[in-house]
Amino acid sequence: MSDRQRRKQFGGGSGSGGRPGSGPGGGGPMGGHRGPMAMMPGEKARDFKGTLRKLIGALGVYRAAIVAVLAVAAGSTVFAILGPKILGRATTILFEGVLARIAGTGSIDFVQIGRIVLLVLGLYLASALANYFQGWIMAGISAKVTYKFRKDIDEKISRMPLKYFDGTNHGEVLSRITNDVDTVNRTFSQSLSQIVTSVATVIGVLVMMFSISWLMTLVTLIVLPISTVVVMIVVRKSQKYFREQQEFIGHINGHVEEMFGGHVVMKAFNGEKRSIDKFREFNDTLYVSGWKSQFLSGLMMPVMMFIGNLGYVAVSILGGWLAVQRAITVGDIQAFIQYVRNFTQPLAQIANISNVLQQTAAAAERVFEFLEEDELVPEPDQPVELDKFTGRVEFRNVRFGYSPDKIIINDFSAVADPGHKIAIVGPTGAGKTTMVKLLMRFYDVTAGSILVDGHDVREFRRSDLRDMFGMVLQDTWLFNGSIMENIRYGRPDATDDEVIQAATTAHADHFIRAHPHGYDMEINEEANNLSQGQMQLLTIARAILADPKMLILDEATSSVDTLTEILIQQAMDSLMKGRTSFIIAHRLSTIRNADLILVMKDGDIVEQGTHDDLLQKSGFYAELYNSQFDVAEAE
Repeated sequence: MSDRQRRKQFGGGSGSGGRPGSGPGGGGPMGGHRGPMAMMPGEKARDFKGTLRKLIGALGVYRAAIVAVLAVAAGSTVFAILGPKILGRATTILFEGVLARIAGTGSIDFVQIGRIVLLVLGLYLASALANYFQGWIMAGISAKVTYKFRKDIDEKISRMPLKYFDGTNHGEVLSRITNDVDTVNRTFSQSLSQIVTSVATVIGVLVMMFSISWLMTLVTLIVLPISTVVVMIVVRKSQKYFREQQEFIGHINGHVEEMFGGHVVMKAFNGEKRSIDKFREFNDTLYVSGWKSQFLSGLMMPVMMFIGNLGYVAVSILGGWLAVQRAITVGDIQAFIQYVRNFTQPLAQIANISNVLQQTAAAAERVFEFLEEDELVPEPDQPVELDKFTGRVEFRNVRFGYSPDKIIINDFSAVADPGHKIAIVGPTGAGKTTMVKLLMRFYDVTAGSILVDGHDVREFRRSDLRDMFGMVLQDTWLFNGSIMENIRYGRPDATDDEVIQAATTAHADHFIRAHPHGYDMEINEEANNLSQGQMQLLTIARAILADPKMLILDEATSSVDTLTEILIQQAMDSLMKGRTSFIIAHRLSTIRNADLILVMKDGDIVEQGTHDDLLQKSGFYAELYNSQFDVAEAE
């Protein structure tokens, strides 16, 4: 998706203020509660094996590098496991030399022992270098996989319908991009190479143990079934806690993001205690699940070491008996005991990594769930491209609901002639903003159609359709950057002079120049170093600069004073000349000069006409219009 298309999707392409779909009047699903991917506390990963298969599939493009890792790991393991056997020869030479010296029949061959020690040092150095090379390769693979995950998530966001974000906590999405992907990254960069090394070590050590004594090896292997049972029990117990831990990290992120973004409102309504209580509830659950998962994970190693020590004791006793029987040498006993240690340690590591895999599977499952969410309806194979644009818009028997069982637009039909100003009025929740969402294809109609120049909006590419419109919403949206950058957001190639001219037309130039840094003033992340009215003036300047073919104004002057509103209205009237414009207004005095006023109530058009015609009918519009003056007089 191009930068311009992305700007359009997030409501800034032509001007606007807030996130698309965030305005009132539509009765749409509200953000802030848990979305469709949120899990109930204590729930296990739904498809552990399937998730692991997907992770393995993600590594498929790095087959050559992984084969190299396996080869290097095998080489490192071979170098490491040969050491004890060779050192055992040195021990045997030393032991036999001591006995010969005591008996007076010989001496200790230190030259031979020195050669063996140098050989072992060389093997261990080669093993260390191989381990370093292996870690370097795996770090590169994990970084690339993590990069691809984040890239896929970013691209997925652009392809997802607005409905998903209307009903999903923003912290849940952020948690998947940050915490969950980082968890997968740590596993790939650290644990995956450890798994390869541990498995190779177990196999190699087992071969060396059999080469020394099959009987002692069988005694050692008795501990394996016990270890397997312990691992299965711990994995079964810990899996649900790892899943719960990842889930509530997302809940905490969402809660903190909401409270930080709305801290002024929260303080104004004395919501500190409720916020703290909710955070404590999430944090307590996270603490319990985290404590239990870490406890079970930490329990694995000492239990495995205890079981391994049982085998170690049995081998020591049996080895001593075999040495007395002259079935093996003292050096072989020493080497075998080292191999027992080398055998149980990777087993314990594998057992510990199995817990890491549980956490990784829980995190990866959440990432894959997000990537597998429903996407926007595909673009048409042969999209409409208008050679000549007139700006005629027709709503034909439009029916829509945010969910199939809750229809909020029943049967909406209207025509906006080219260059006309169409005002949409009605009480809160009547469906005014919803019609704008449908026009911009943030949502698709349930039934009926919306036509632009005789073509259904679904026949256009979304980017082409949204390029036709400029939007100014009552929910202003500015980003962390200079005022110049924020106004230029809708048209990146605009010159400084064009930006200043747009700001002047929007009556924003005077307050911008009043600031010491002028157009270079940095707007902070929350944009709270500007007043609400100033923010709205900047979004109007953004729309003016974009110079769109059609305009959508949703309470565009709701946050400015009366005098500024009159001046802006004059500027907007000039901007709307020759453009089909849709104006949503609650203050009916601002739309008296509209060419057509559509009066909505409960999802239907109950009246339509000019301001004077509707007043003469003394119907619902007249009631709304007069009620505003009644309220003003009462105040």
